[in-house]
Amino acid sequence: MVHQHPRILLGMKKRGFGAGRWNGFGGKVNHGETLEENVVRELKEECGIIAKNIQKKAVLNFFFEHDPDEYIEVNVFGIYDFEGEPAESEEMRPQWFHVDEIPYDLMWPDDIHWHNLFFAGKKFEGNFFFKDYDTIIRHEITVL
Repeated sequence: MVHQHPRILLGMKKRGFGAGRWNGFGGKVNHGETLEENVVRELKEECGIIAKNIQKKAVLNFFFEHDPDEYIEVNVFGIYDFEGEPAESEEMRPQWFHVDEIPYDLMWPDDIHWHNLFFAGKKFEGNFFFKDYDTIIRHEITVL
C-alpha cells in the first residue's frame, strides 16, 4: 500500500510555457526515452531530486480553441519516494504545499478538476478543452 503524503511538491515555473504558474515537474520526452526515464531526468534537472517508486496515474489531453493545431498529452505520475533535497533550478522554484493549501488560483485551471482523484490514488484519463490558456470550455474525466 502506498502511504499518502499530506504534502505535494510543486514548482513555480520561471520561464517558457507556463511561466508564472505553480505546476508539477516534467517536460518533453527525449527520443528513445521511456516515460519513466523522462520523469527521473526532468525531476533531477528541474529540482535536483532522484525519483523512486514512480507510478503512472493518468493521461490528460489538452486542446485549445485559439490554436486548433496545438494539442498536448500529459502523462501524470506520482512519485512516492525520492533521494535528495528539492532545490531551485533555472527553470523551477520548488515548494511543498499541504494538500489542503494548494494555490489553485496560481496554477493551470484544469488541476483543481483532477487533483482529488490523484490524491485518492485513482487512475484516470481526461480531456480538457480550453478557449485560451486560462479558460476551460469543457472537460471530461474518466476513472479507470
